Amino acid sequence: MTSIADLRKSYERAELDEQASQPDPLLQFDRWLQEAIQGEVPEPNAMTVATVGSDLRPSTRVVLIKGFDARGIVWFTNYESRKGKALAGNPYAALQFHWVKLERVVRIEGVVEKVSEEESDTYFHSRPLDSRIGAWASPQSEVIPGRTVLVTNAAKYAAQFLLQPPRPPHWGGYRLKPDQWEFWQGRKSRLHDRLRYSQGTDGAWLRERLAP
Repeated sequence: MTSIADLRKSYERAELDEQASQPDPLLQFDRWLQEAIQGEVPEPNAMTVATVGSDLRPSTRVVLIKGFDARGIVWFTNYESRKGKALAGNPYAALQFHWVKLERVVRIEGVVEKVSEEESDTYFHSRPLDSRIGAWASPQSEVIPGRTVLVTNAAKYAAQFLLQPPRPPHWGGYRLKPDQWEFWQGRKSRLHDRLRYSQGTDGAWLRERLAP
């Protein structure tokens, strides 16, 4: 049986050079995300969200990015979930994309706020019917006695709302406004490329190379 300590990989697929990277981190992110999609990386839109609750314990979970622009990175979830409660008390969070096939990681940090109700409504009504019913059926992060609770709730709300379930008041979007980005490209001999973008008070981005 192979020891987990002996598992190794040599990263030799690509490089990340200051001159070849975009001066705006949003443009660099868009480039890498499109390459992940075109490269058929499994779930290229999956990202880890890290929050810190009132107990000062960090917590991570995987969600799906649903949009991004100059205002920030958007995802949707239950506001009453563990991450929702953490963000209500501490609005700072970190995101991470890991595109294993491309040997790339993107880390993003910043402050989080809820998107407008109009944005949440628009996205909610674009979801498949089962997903809209599921938003009502699942008391996310709460302890339940078994899966039967979810199935029963789904049947109840499906019968109640038929084909037109409204958006639950406890469900909607978040937007993280980045103030720091890091792009990591795996390289041979563990001499990885790391570029960090930090935003100054004037809104300009400072690009720096970090030692791996």
